[in-house]
Amino acid sequence: MKKFATVAAALLLTMGIATACGQKDQPASTNAAAPAADKKETTSAAPNNPFKAKGKLVVGTSADYPPYEFHKLIDGKDQIVGFDIDIANAIAKDLGVEMEIKDMKFDGLLPALDTGNIDMIAAGMSPTDDRKKNVDFTKIYYTAAQGVVVRAEDKDKFKTLDDLKGLKIGVQKGSIQEKIAQEQIANAQLKSLGKISDIVAELKSKRVDAIVVELPVAQNYVNKNKDLTIAPAVPKDDTGGSALAFKKGIDPKVLEQVNKTLDKLNADKKIDEFVAKANEMVE
Repeated sequence: MKKFATVAAALLLTMGIATACGQKDQPASTNAAAPAADKKETTSAAPNNPFKAKGKLVVGTSADYPPYEFHKLIDGKDQIVGFDIDIANAIAKDLGVEMEIKDMKFDGLLPALDTGNIDMIAAGMSPTDDRKKNVDFTKIYYTAAQGVVVRAEDKDKFKTLDDLKGLKIGVQKGSIQEKIAQEQIANAQLKSLGKISDIVAELKSKRVDAIVVELPVAQNYVNKNKDLTIAPAVPKDDTGGSALAFKKGIDPKVLEQVNKTLDKLNADKKIDEFVAKANEMVE
């Protein structure tokens, strides 16, 4: 019995040592509760800003859409300006990063956002239901009506959209105006191009009969081209205006912060100032 007790005691001692060694070798984070400071940090309301690490917000735009965004020679240097650019710059500043602009065709913006080539779209984009399936939009920051631009000699021909029935209509590829022309102009023969400037050239050379574009943009091109005018025909627009777009699934807190910036810009009448300044810069 004594021998058995001795062996049993030795066995218990060995098991105790083994258990102690096992606990020592085990990583502390496996079973231990997180320290209070770590838990507080995890539940912080601060947004998970994905742009901080690289120090910049890459903004995609299509810079042929004055006064939203367009090229202008300033001090001998070609620059992209416009009220969308001013808005994007304010957002980047509030996010604590620099802004980088990437100029591309309008129909390439959504694919570029999806692949991560850009972080945000600022291009007068309408938040349609189809687009909402693939990207996350901010709130509306600007609302504009639609217009029909025609050659000045044809102004009296197009009093309603019915007068455009079956004609060649120029629109920007991938834009809401492309959909408007398809749905509101019966039997329209659409010519969809990537740049508004190219569409205007088609109109001036009589390869299309009219173009559908947002009214501020239409007015700027008419101001620069005396052989063009805005027709009395008025398309309907139920999209509600323009919004900024981010890749689907962005941290809601980041989107909330961007919306707060837009709210502040509107409350301070800054967007109105940006629009007025952009219109003055258009040549």
